[in-house]
Amino acid sequence: MIGHVIEFRLPALGADMDEGTLLEWRVKPGDAVAKGQVIAVVDTAKAAVDIECWQPGTVAELVAEVGQKMPVGTVMARLREAGEAAPSVVRAETAPLKVSAGGTAPAAVAASAVPAAPAAPTSRRMISPAARKHAEERGIDLDTIVGSGPHGTVTSIDVDQVAAQAKPQAASPAIPAAAPQPATQVADKAAEMRKAIAAAMARSKREIPHYYVAEDIALDRALAWLQAENAQRPMTERLLPAALLLKAVARALEGFPELNGYFREGAFIAAERINLGVAISLRQGGLIAPALLDADARPLTQLMQALTDLVQRTRAGSLKSSEMNEATITVTNLGDQGTHAVFGVIYPPQVALVGFGRIADRPWADNAGGLKLAHVVTASLAADHRVSDGHRGALFLRDLAERLQHPEELDQ
Repeated sequence: MIGHVIEFRLPALGADMDEGTLLEWRVKPGDAVAKGQVIAVVDTAKAAVDIECWQPGTVAELVAEVGQKMPVGTVMARLREAGEAAPSVVRAETAPLKVSAGGTAPAAVAASAVPAAPAAPTSRRMISPAARKHAEERGIDLDTIVGSGPHGTVTSIDVDQVAAQAKPQAASPAIPAAAPQPATQVADKAAEMRKAIAAAMARSKREIPHYYVAEDIALDRALAWLQAENAQRPMTERLLPAALLLKAVARALEGFPELNGYFREGAFIAAERINLGVAISLRQGGLIAPALLDADARPLTQLMQALTDLVQRTRAGSLKSSEMNEATITVTNLGDQGTHAVFGVIYPPQVALVGFGRIADRPWADNAGGLKLAHVVTASLAADHRVSDGHRGALFLRDLAERLQHPEELDQ
């Protein structure tokens, strides 16, 4: 912060993010912004992410330009503190010009009451991905929209305004499907994502001394309770076993804070919240592990709804920055792929990862000494030996198993 000016910088949205490209501004100079409000859309190696502002105030200046690629930490905008009046005289330039990724500095913009000259026409219109998606969903011709963004960029706000003004039609023809991305573009994006994942995983194995423990957990009680519970629910509110597993992990972590947090600058920092990073595979390849925020405090119905929404938005490329950088531990489930067990690699700066394999029928010895066929899942824990040890890791898995024997208590 410089005086009463707040510098809003591009946040790191994960250990595998070094830079991002600004796709769209959702605000303009003079707009008041609230804490948690989405103010921009930034493209990363993995997805387009809604960037939230965590400081209330008023937009004084948009420094970054649409299309600009910038490293993490770059000043994107400047804000005045909430309630602070704008200065009566604004100097034409208060900071040195930034050099864009292309190696040329953007032209200085004089701060005056004279409106900027319209951008020179180009052969290619600038349209943000969010705007293009909104237009396709609403059947709006982008050629009919005048962009209000920098250099005439068409933003999602422009599309929403046109949609709001449009008169409803009695019967509208089917909207043709959007043209698929060129194969080379999809391949390039997948290669970029794989490179980012490789960098994060190589760092993890280089810096984190992993240890692994595993536990077979009988799920007969949990699945029987789930079946009875779902029989009383409408189809839209039915629960999947994944919701029970996630809630059990979150509740178990309450007694093992050394597994829930970050290792930074040579020390462990326990997290105040339990935000489960859920590993989600993408159809074009690669994966993302956005955060299911406050998983321990959510009732199962709400947790299931949040999980469904998170998966849909992840695969649609519509995540928030808080979901990308606030996970305190990661959970991966490869049961739907048929694998017996998974032993994951910790995502730095986190210190643990929980894995689940498929739920399968296996021989199981009951408490009476008998042998039966039971529904069993293998749970694993990868943890950072700098912060915890195998004894605590084993106790965590035992606690997790015990909680799954009392599923009704998880719905609280």
